[in-house]
Amino acid sequence: MVPIITLILVLSLSIVITRVATVALTYTGLSREVARFQSRSAFTGVGFTTGEAEKVVNHPVRRRIVLLLMLFGNAGIVTVIASVVMTFISLEVVGGSMLLRMVFLIVGLAFVWVIATSKWVDRKLSKIIGSMLKKHTKLDVQDYADLLHMAGEYKVVELYIEENDWLDDKTLEGSDLAAEGFLVLGITRKDGKYIGGPNGAMKLLAGDTLIIYGRASAFEELDRRQKGPVGDREHAEAVAEQAEIVEESIREEHVVE
Repeated sequence: MVPIITLILVLSLSIVITRVATVALTYTGLSREVARFQSRSAFTGVGFTTGEAEKVVNHPVRRRIVLLLMLFGNAGIVTVIASVVMTFISLEVVGGSMLLRMVFLIVGLAFVWVIATSKWVDRKLSKIIGSMLKKHTKLDVQDYADLLHMAGEYKVVELYIEENDWLDDKTLEGSDLAAEGFLVLGITRKDGKYIGGPNGAMKLLAGDTLIIYGRASAFEELDRRQKGPVGDREHAEAVAEQAEIVEESIREEHVVE
């Protein structure tokens, strides 16, 4: 059973590693969807799409993350192959023992699959990983900073819209992102068409990627927000929080004057 347990542990660790890399890449400005794809591609060594590869290799921090993923991926894949081979070609495996190992393996893989595809687990892990990265790293430093003269916690990120996201099927005006302190600089449609400086009537659809400028601390909540009453309430809370920030800034300016 040791090889099977090793296999399941390696697969579980692989999921954690790619989740950490996904969150880390989002802190460099990539959308969550692109970051997830690039993390899995680098870890498994299957390669990249041309446009997205340029976003990674031309950015020093992203490049280091991907190099580490390749290193861990090679070690993990070798371990998985070795574990599978040890499990099923061992001379000691006979009769019922083989059946028991197969059942244990199937159950273990099913458990890993449920964990890997669970949105609840993804949200919880992302929140924990994000907190750890903010505390122990400086991945929120962007290449855009010098160009846009950004300061404090403000940055530009790509936000990918998935089905059932709060932004899906809303117009820019209807989403009222400005009230949350966000400025939409552009939209990349699912077919690759880019729209710069979109107006309020522009409809947001699943598959779109928004280029947004705003507070770094608010992006993660917006990215996780889902359709429905809960999402609407989270929007209202974000608007209230932004209003407090603006009021505090105004008070500070009066004090300085």
